[in-house]
Amino acid sequence: MDDALERLISAEQDERRRLALFLHDGPVQHLSGIALMIDAALHSMETGNIDDARSVLSTALDRQRETIRDLRNLSFGLEPVVLRDQGFGPAIHELALQLGTDYKFRVDVEVEAAEDLGQSAQVALYTIVRELLDQSVRRGPPSRVRIEIGRQPDGGIEASIADDAEPERRRRSMESIEERVKQLHGSIRFEPSPGKGTRVIVTLPPYATRR
Repeated sequence: MDDALERLISAEQDERRRLALFLHDGPVQHLSGIALMIDAALHSMETGNIDDARSVLSTALDRQRETIRDLRNLSFGLEPVVLRDQGFGPAIHELALQLGTDYKFRVDVEVEAAEDLGQSAQVALYTIVRELLDQSVRRGPPSRVRIEIGRQPDGGIEASIADDAEPERRRRSMESIEERVKQLHGSIRFEPSPGKGTRVIVTLPPYATRR
């Protein structure tokens, strides 16, 4: 098996394991806890402890809302409807707003140059940016992230994602991103950000951006 293909398959398996672990340790556990709380609330109601039942149901409702948010975030990350319906720019802005709000960091976005990308290139580049932001959150989270996408003189695209989180220490965690870039016949490089943090630059050739 080709080494690059083997690394890609391994990275995809790691991603599936990560999703399975997230679902098991997050939403599944939360839903199990909610079911137990509802059982407890019903028992309290049957025994006349209405105040106890009300308290338990309030906690269950908070847990349900948290679970809905987690599942909505997962769904958005896998295939955001806004990317299909409105395009790359609105999807990146929505992703930045979501992560910035959840993890309390500032995100500056300048991606207008990506609007005329082909549909496949938009989906692939969105996935790359999302995974780089996820990496930044896991390393930090950061206090600030900047996403810039610009046109190259030859018609290609250069995307830059810079943060002030701790530098990456786990080399393997970047392999799936590198393989995605290679599938687009692009290049990726890592630089230190001013002060601290990491700047990742992804460059895609003109023919890869029209698909």
